[in-house]
Amino acid sequence: MPLNIPLRPNSSSITVMEDAGFYKQKSANQTGREKLLKHVPLEKLMDLKVDYAFKQLFGSEKNKDITVVFLNAILKKTGRKVIKEIAFTNTESGGEYVDDKQSRLDFLAITDDNERINVEIQFTNKYDLVKRSVYYWAGVYRSPLQKRMSYKELQPVIAINIMNFNLFQQTDRFHTMYHLYEDEEKFKLTDVMGFHFIEMPKLINDWKNGNLDPWNDVLVRWLLMLGMVDYRNKKVYDDIYQELEAIAMKDKSVRAAFQNWEQLSMTQEEYFAYESRLKQINDEEAAQREAELRLQEAKEKAIREGREEGKQEGLAKGRKEGRKEGRKEGRKEGLAKGIAEGKAEGIAEGKKEGEKSTQEKIARRLLMNDMDSETVAETTGLSIERVIQLQREI
Repeated sequence: MPLNIPLRPNSSSITVMEDAGFYKQKSANQTGREKLLKHVPLEKLMDLKVDYAFKQLFGSEKNKDITVVFLNAILKKTGRKVIKEIAFTNTESGGEYVDDKQSRLDFLAITDDNERINVEIQFTNKYDLVKRSVYYWAGVYRSPLQKRMSYKELQPVIAINIMNFNLFQQTDRFHTMYHLYEDEEKFKLTDVMGFHFIEMPKLINDWKNGNLDPWNDVLVRWLLMLGMVDYRNKKVYDDIYQELEAIAMKDKSVRAAFQNWEQLSMTQEEYFAYESRLKQINDEEAAQREAELRLQEAKEKAIREGREEGKQEGLAKGRKEGRKEGRKEGRKEGLAKGIAEGKAEGIAEGKKEGEKSTQEKIARRLLMNDMDSETVAETTGLSIERVIQLQREI
């Protein structure tokens, strides 16, 4: 269920400060410092990369001030104006597929300039994320357009994707931003579209290599908070906590976020809902992995069988052609030459026929595993008509 966040006008501005002199860095082992977490050990904190926990912390009316700071830290990277005030209202949004009733948008926001921001956090790589992000962007972009409205009234939409996995192999940067530009001269076509992709594993890698400065980079400190608890790898980064604990003594937004995070993690009902969501995620990942393994096994088996069948067919055809050519040029010389040429031709044809046989064997196995005809056709490369014919033969 997405959260729609309309702008509240006439509100004071909240500024994101990143000046190098804003914080005086102190040792993470500073003595006499107030403990940031007072009731919950680190290992009991919810992983904020799980969508349920993320929504409860950043999509809550009582926590809207920290949401504003977090979003402004991201938007500042592209020079967008800051958000001043936000409010949350629950709305229903259709899913991507018929059986996907719940939208994956975590929340929607509107900036001072009436720009819409949609935020999506992904714990598991469900693939085609870029296309899905564009799809969701398009829905948010066109949704305000009503009858008799002008296209000029459509406002920019910014998509923010936070991922618990790496997506782009072309760069080691954890935060990449995309817009529409002319290919050669690189001038911007329009400002109505903007995409942010944040890859958390790359951020953690930069932290381990000492390449991050959360004291003077607001976005880094918020993202490190998201990455501090790693449920997937059963790890909690105590060094990140120590650093953020020191920063929180100066940054009231980070301190408030930790306090609300702790409260969220120690509330029995909330933690039960969080664990239920984790179980759902684990079940989905297990089912996806099982399907991948079954498909791979079916492909490998069909390939082995197809190769063997193709080899036998090729050898038989090669012998036949070889005898035919051998009779033309002499039994001894012709037989040797015919076998060579026939063998090559037969193997080639056999491989071709074997590939087709392989595809059909894969298709039969997938159909027997209740995969729908269109997906089988797309997976094997067979025509939909052939797949339907095979299904009738089963």
